[in-house]
Amino acid sequence: MNNENPAEINKALSDFLDFLSAERNASSNTIAAYKRDVSSFIQFLEQAGLDMEPAPKDVRRWLASLNRAGLKRSTISRKLSAVRAFFKYLFRTGQVASNPAEPVSFPIRSKPLSKNMTIPQTMDILNASPGSDFTAVRNRAIMELLYSTGIRVGELTGLDMDNLSLSPEMIRVIGKGRKERVVPFGIKAKEAMEEYLAERLVLLKRFKRADQQALFVNKNGGRLSPRSVQRIVSAAGLKAGIFTDITPHVFRHTAATHLLEAGADLRSIQKLLGHASIATTQKYTHLDMARLRRVFQKAHPRAGRRRDD
Repeated sequence: MNNENPAEINKALSDFLDFLSAERNASSNTIAAYKRDVSSFIQFLEQAGLDMEPAPKDVRRWLASLNRAGLKRSTISRKLSAVRAFFKYLFRTGQVASNPAEPVSFPIRSKPLSKNMTIPQTMDILNASPGSDFTAVRNRAIMELLYSTGIRVGELTGLDMDNLSLSPEMIRVIGKGRKERVVPFGIKAKEAMEEYLAERLVLLKRFKRADQQALFVNKNGGRLSPRSVQRIVSAAGLKAGIFTDITPHVFRHTAATHLLEAGADLRSIQKLLGHASIATTQKYTHLDMARLRRVFQKAHPRAGRRRDD
Protein backbone atom coordinates (compact mmCIF):
# COMPACT_ATOMS: atom_id res chain seq x y z
CA MET A 1 0.00 0.00 0.00
CA ASN A 2 1.26 3.45 -0.92
CA ASN A 3 2.14 5.28 2.27
CA GLU A 4 1.86 8.68 0.55
CA ASN A 5 -1.69 8.16 -0.66
CA PRO A 6 -4.38 8.13 2.07
CA ALA A 7 -7.04 7.65 -0.60
CA GLU A 8 -5.69 4.13 -1.15
CA ILE A 9 -6.46 3.03 2.39
CA ASN A 10 -9.95 4.52 2.13
CA LYS A 11 -10.49 2.51 -1.05
CA ALA A 12 -9.29 -0.58 0.86
CA LEU A 13 -11.81 0.21 3.61
CA SER A 14 -14.60 0.38 1.04
CA ASP A 15 -13.54 -3.02 -0.33
CA PHE A 16 -13.45 -4.43 3.22
CA LEU A 17 -17.00 -3.25 3.91
CA ASP A 18 -18.15 -4.84 0.66
CA PHE A 19 -16.46 -8.05 1.79
CA LEU A 20 -18.33 -7.97 5.11
CA SER A 21 -21.62 -7.52 3.31
CA ALA A 22 -21.13 -10.07 0.52
CA GLU A 23 -19.07 -12.77 2.23
CA ARG A 24 -20.00 -12.46 5.88
CA ASN A 25 -23.64 -11.41 5.51
CA ALA A 26 -23.02 -8.63 8.03
CA SER A 27 -25.98 -6.41 8.86
CA SER A 28 -26.12 -2.77 7.82
CA ASN A 29 -25.66 -1.73 11.45
CA THR A 30 -22.55 -3.90 11.78
CA ILE A 31 -21.06 -2.51 8.56
CA ALA A 32 -21.76 1.06 9.69
CA ALA A 33 -20.02 0.38 13.01
CA TYR A 34 -16.94 -1.06 11.28
CA LYS A 35 -16.81 1.93 8.97
CA ARG A 36 -16.91 4.41 11.88
CA ASP A 37 -14.31 2.57 13.94
CA VAL A 38 -11.79 1.98 11.14
CA SER A 39 -12.29 5.51 9.80
CA SER A 40 -11.43 6.79 13.26
CA PHE A 41 -8.06 5.05 13.07
CA ILE A 42 -7.39 6.25 9.51
CA GLN A 43 -8.16 9.80 10.58
CA PHE A 44 -5.73 9.44 13.49
CA LEU A 45 -2.99 8.29 11.11
CA GLU A 46 -3.62 11.21 8.77
CA GLN A 47 -3.66 13.83 11.55
CA ALA A 48 -0.52 12.42 13.16
CA GLY A 49 1.30 12.27 9.82
CA LEU A 50 1.86 8.53 10.22
CA ASP A 51 2.30 5.87 7.55
CA MET A 52 -0.77 4.24 6.07
CA GLU A 53 0.99 0.97 6.93
CA PRO A 54 1.22 1.53 10.67
CA ALA A 55 3.25 -0.37 13.24
CA PRO A 56 1.86 -1.84 16.49
CA LYS A 57 3.21 1.18 18.37
CA ASP A 58 1.00 3.42 16.20
CA VAL A 59 -2.05 1.37 17.12
CA ARG A 60 -1.13 1.70 20.80
CA ARG A 61 -0.75 5.48 20.40
CA TRP A 62 -4.25 5.59 18.90
CA LEU A 63 -5.69 3.57 21.78
CA ALA A 64 -3.99 5.89 24.26
CA SER A 65 -5.55 8.90 22.54
CA LEU A 66 -9.00 7.31 22.75
CA ASN A 67 -8.44 6.58 26.42
CA ARG A 68 -7.40 10.19 27.09
CA ALA A 69 -10.53 11.36 25.27
CA GLY A 70 -12.58 9.57 27.90
CA LEU A 71 -14.06 6.79 25.77
CA LYS A 72 -15.37 3.77 27.62
CA ARG A 73 -13.04 0.80 27.75
CA SER A 74 -15.67 -1.34 26.04
CA THR A 75 -15.88 1.19 23.18
CA ILE A 76 -12.10 1.26 22.77
CA SER A 77 -11.94 -2.51 22.77
CA ARG A 78 -14.62 -2.64 20.07
CA LYS A 79 -12.72 -0.15 17.92
CA LEU A 80 -9.54 -2.18 18.29
CA SER A 81 -11.39 -5.33 17.19
CA ALA A 82 -12.64 -3.51 14.09
CA VAL A 83 -9.15 -2.30 13.14
CA ARG A 84 -7.73 -5.77 13.77
CA ALA A 85 -10.35 -7.30 11.44
CA PHE A 86 -9.65 -4.66 8.77
CA PHE A 87 -5.90 -5.26 8.70
CA LYS A 88 -6.45 -9.01 8.82
CA TYR A 89 -8.40 -8.58 5.58
CA LEU A 90 -5.62 -6.43 4.09
CA PHE A 91 -3.00 -9.01 5.08
CA ARG A 92 -4.97 -11.90 3.58
CA THR A 93 -5.46 -9.99 0.34
CA GLY A 94 -1.75 -9.15 0.15
CA GLN A 95 -2.13 -5.41 0.62
CA VAL A 96 0.01 -5.17 3.78
CA ALA A 97 2.95 -7.20 5.04
CA SER A 98 1.52 -7.76 8.53
CA ASN A 99 -1.41 -6.97 10.80
CA PRO A 100 -0.25 -4.18 13.16
CA ALA A 101 -3.23 -4.62 15.47
CA GLU A 102 -2.75 -8.35 16.00
CA PRO A 103 -0.18 -8.13 18.83
CA VAL A 104 -1.95 -5.20 20.50
CA SER A 105 -4.34 -5.76 23.38
CA PHE A 106 -6.44 -3.37 25.38
CA PRO A 107 -7.53 -5.01 28.64
CA ILE A 108 -11.18 -4.52 29.42
CA ARG A 109 -12.81 -5.05 32.78
CA SER A 110 -15.28 -7.89 32.84
CA LYS A 111 -18.80 -6.65 32.18
CA PRO A 112 -21.17 -7.40 35.02
CA LEU A 113 -24.05 -9.67 34.21
CA SER A 114 -27.45 -8.11 33.80
CA LYS A 115 -29.61 -8.80 36.82
CA ASN A 116 -31.99 -11.66 36.36
CA MET A 117 -35.54 -11.75 37.64
CA THR A 118 -36.70 -14.05 40.39
CA ILE A 119 -39.34 -16.64 39.48
CA PRO A 120 -42.14 -14.64 41.19
CA GLN A 121 -41.05 -11.48 39.33
CA THR A 122 -40.99 -13.40 36.06
CA MET A 123 -44.51 -14.70 36.64
CA ASP A 124 -45.68 -11.17 37.46
CA ILE A 125 -44.26 -9.69 34.28
CA LEU A 126 -45.61 -12.53 32.13
CA ASN A 127 -49.06 -11.76 33.53
CA ALA A 128 -48.70 -7.98 33.17
CA SER A 129 -50.44 -7.71 29.77
CA PRO A 130 -54.02 -8.89 30.29
CA GLY A 131 -56.62 -8.48 27.61
CA SER A 132 -57.79 -10.11 24.40
CA ASP A 133 -56.96 -7.37 21.89
CA PHE A 134 -54.19 -7.87 19.33
CA THR A 135 -51.54 -5.84 21.21
CA ALA A 136 -52.05 -7.59 24.56
CA VAL A 137 -52.10 -11.05 22.99
CA ARG A 138 -48.98 -10.32 20.93
CA ASN A 139 -47.09 -8.88 23.91
CA ARG A 140 -47.82 -11.96 26.01
CA ALA A 141 -46.58 -14.20 23.20
CA ILE A 142 -43.39 -12.17 22.87
CA MET A 143 -42.53 -12.36 26.56
CA GLU A 144 -43.47 -16.03 26.90
CA LEU A 145 -41.21 -16.86 23.95
CA LEU A 146 -38.35 -14.70 25.26
CA TYR A 147 -38.48 -16.43 28.64
CA SER A 148 -39.00 -19.92 27.26
CA THR A 149 -36.15 -19.76 24.76
CA GLY A 150 -33.69 -17.10 25.96
CA ILE A 151 -33.26 -15.83 22.39
CA ARG A 152 -31.86 -12.38 21.65
CA VAL A 153 -34.25 -9.56 20.74
CA GLY A 154 -32.81 -9.35 17.21
CA GLU A 155 -33.31 -13.09 16.80
CA LEU A 156 -36.93 -12.75 17.92
CA THR A 157 -37.79 -9.90 15.55
CA GLY A 158 -36.00 -11.72 12.72
CA LEU A 159 -38.25 -14.77 13.00
CA ASP A 160 -40.45 -15.60 10.01
CA MET A 161 -43.51 -17.81 9.96
CA ASP A 162 -41.56 -20.71 8.50
CA ASN A 163 -39.15 -20.53 11.47
CA LEU A 164 -41.93 -21.61 13.83
CA SER A 165 -43.18 -25.11 14.61
CA LEU A 166 -45.98 -25.73 17.11
CA SER A 167 -45.70 -29.51 16.89
CA PRO A 168 -43.06 -30.14 18.01
CA GLU A 169 -42.65 -26.80 19.79
CA MET A 170 -39.50 -25.34 18.22
CA ILE A 171 -38.18 -22.24 16.52
CA ARG A 172 -35.36 -22.04 13.99
CA VAL A 173 -33.18 -19.09 14.96
CA ILE A 174 -30.60 -17.26 12.87
CA GLY A 175 -28.06 -16.03 15.41
CA LYS A 176 -24.78 -14.12 15.37
CA GLY A 177 -22.61 -14.78 12.34
CA ARG A 178 -25.71 -16.11 10.53
CA LYS A 179 -25.40 -19.34 12.51
CA GLU A 180 -28.59 -21.34 12.67
CA ARG A 181 -29.88 -23.25 15.68
CA VAL A 182 -33.13 -24.91 16.71
CA VAL A 183 -34.56 -23.93 20.10
CA PRO A 184 -37.46 -25.70 21.84
CA PHE A 185 -40.10 -23.87 23.85
CA GLY A 186 -42.64 -24.86 26.48
CA ILE A 187 -46.39 -25.37 26.62
CA LYS A 188 -47.15 -21.91 28.06
CA ALA A 189 -45.28 -20.28 25.19
CA LYS A 190 -47.12 -22.56 22.75
CA GLU A 191 -50.50 -21.54 24.14
CA ALA A 192 -49.56 -17.86 23.94
CA MET A 193 -48.31 -18.30 20.37
CA GLU A 194 -51.49 -20.07 19.26
CA GLU A 195 -53.60 -17.24 20.63
CA TYR A 196 -51.36 -14.66 18.98
CA LEU A 197 -51.32 -16.38 15.58
CA ALA A 198 -55.12 -16.25 15.43
CA GLU A 199 -55.12 -12.51 16.16
CA ARG A 200 -52.22 -11.97 13.74
CA LEU A 201 -54.18 -13.55 10.91
CA VAL A 202 -57.23 -11.36 11.58
CA LEU A 203 -55.08 -8.21 11.59
CA LEU A 204 -53.18 -9.09 8.43
CA LYS A 205 -56.39 -9.90 6.55
CA ARG A 206 -57.77 -6.51 7.57
CA PHE A 207 -54.71 -4.81 6.07
CA LYS A 208 -54.64 -7.19 3.09
CA ARG A 209 -51.18 -8.35 4.10
CA ALA A 210 -51.83 -12.07 4.54
CA ASP A 211 -48.56 -12.81 2.71
CA GLN A 212 -46.51 -11.12 5.47
CA GLN A 213 -43.71 -13.51 6.48
CA ALA A 214 -42.64 -11.80 9.72
CA LEU A 215 -43.77 -13.76 12.75
CA PHE A 216 -44.17 -10.76 15.04
CA VAL A 217 -45.88 -7.76 13.48
CA ASN A 218 -46.92 -4.29 14.60
CA LYS A 219 -50.49 -2.96 14.60
CA ASN A 220 -50.12 -1.98 10.93
CA GLY A 221 -48.97 -5.42 9.83
CA GLY A 222 -45.28 -4.61 9.41
CA ARG A 223 -42.38 -6.47 11.01
CA LEU A 224 -41.93 -5.53 14.66
CA SER A 225 -38.62 -3.79 15.43
CA PRO A 226 -36.18 -4.61 18.28
CA ARG A 227 -36.77 -1.14 19.74
CA SER A 228 -40.52 -1.82 19.88
CA VAL A 229 -39.90 -5.09 21.73
CA GLN A 230 -37.68 -3.24 24.20
CA ARG A 231 -40.50 -0.77 24.87
CA ILE A 232 -43.01 -3.61 25.29
CA VAL A 233 -40.83 -5.40 27.83
CA SER A 234 -39.98 -2.24 29.74
CA ALA A 235 -43.65 -1.24 29.99
CA ALA A 236 -44.58 -4.72 31.23
CA GLY A 237 -41.92 -4.45 33.92
CA LEU A 238 -43.41 -1.20 35.20
CA LYS A 239 -46.94 -2.68 35.14
CA ALA A 240 -45.65 -5.61 37.19
CA GLY A 241 -44.17 -3.21 39.75
CA ILE A 242 -40.57 -4.06 38.87
CA PHE A 243 -38.88 -0.69 38.87
CA THR A 244 -35.41 -1.79 37.80
CA ASP A 245 -34.79 -1.64 34.06
CA ILE A 246 -36.28 -4.74 32.43
CA THR A 247 -35.02 -5.46 28.92
CA PRO A 248 -35.21 -8.40 26.52
CA HIS A 249 -31.64 -9.21 27.58
CA VAL A 250 -32.82 -9.52 31.19
CA PHE A 251 -35.24 -12.19 29.95
CA ARG A 252 -32.28 -13.96 28.31
CA HIS A 253 -30.26 -13.92 31.52
CA THR A 254 -33.29 -14.98 33.52
CA ALA A 255 -34.01 -17.95 31.26
CA ALA A 256 -30.39 -19.13 31.49
CA THR A 257 -30.23 -18.67 35.26
CA HIS A 258 -33.49 -20.49 35.93
CA LEU A 259 -32.41 -23.37 33.69
CA LEU A 260 -29.12 -23.68 35.56
CA GLU A 261 -30.83 -23.53 38.95
CA ALA A 262 -33.21 -26.27 37.81
CA GLY A 263 -30.28 -28.56 36.99
CA ALA A 264 -29.68 -28.00 33.26
CA ASP A 265 -26.07 -28.60 32.20
CA LEU A 266 -23.92 -25.84 30.76
CA ARG A 267 -23.52 -27.47 27.35
CA SER A 268 -27.29 -27.60 26.85
CA ILE A 269 -27.65 -23.97 27.92
CA GLN A 270 -24.81 -23.01 25.57
CA LYS A 271 -26.64 -24.60 22.63
CA LEU A 272 -29.94 -22.99 23.55
CA LEU A 273 -28.44 -19.51 23.85
CA GLY A 274 -26.24 -19.84 20.78
CA HIS A 275 -22.97 -19.05 22.56
CA ALA A 276 -19.94 -19.79 20.39
CA SER A 277 -17.83 -20.57 23.45
CA ILE A 278 -18.70 -22.44 26.63
CA ALA A 279 -16.71 -19.75 28.47
CA THR A 280 -19.52 -17.29 27.72
CA THR A 281 -22.06 -19.63 29.26
CA GLN A 282 -19.90 -20.31 32.32
CA LYS A 283 -20.55 -16.80 33.62
CA TYR A 284 -23.92 -18.06 34.79
CA THR A 285 -22.21 -20.42 37.20
CA HIS A 286 -21.28 -17.35 39.28
CA LEU A 287 -24.97 -16.68 39.82
CA ASP A 288 -25.61 -20.29 40.74
CA MET A 289 -22.61 -20.36 43.09
CA ALA A 290 -23.99 -17.32 44.92
CA ARG A 291 -27.26 -19.18 45.44
CA LEU A 292 -25.43 -22.31 46.61
CA ARG A 293 -23.38 -20.23 49.02
CA ARG A 294 -26.53 -18.81 50.60
CA VAL A 295 -27.98 -22.30 50.93
CA PHE A 296 -24.74 -23.56 52.49
CA GLN A 297 -24.52 -20.73 55.01
CA LYS A 298 -28.11 -21.28 56.02
CA ALA A 299 -28.12 -25.06 56.21
CA HIS A 300 -24.66 -26.45 56.91
CA PRO A 301 -23.89 -27.08 60.60
CA ARG A 302 -20.27 -26.00 60.13
CA ALA A 303 -20.92 -22.88 58.09
CA GLY A 304 -20.16 -20.61 61.01
CA ARG A 305 -23.71 -19.67 61.94
CA ARG A 306 -25.04 -20.51 65.35
CA ARG A 307 -27.96 -22.92 65.30
CA ASP A 308 -30.49 -23.71 67.96
CA ASP A 309 -30.10 -27.14 69.54
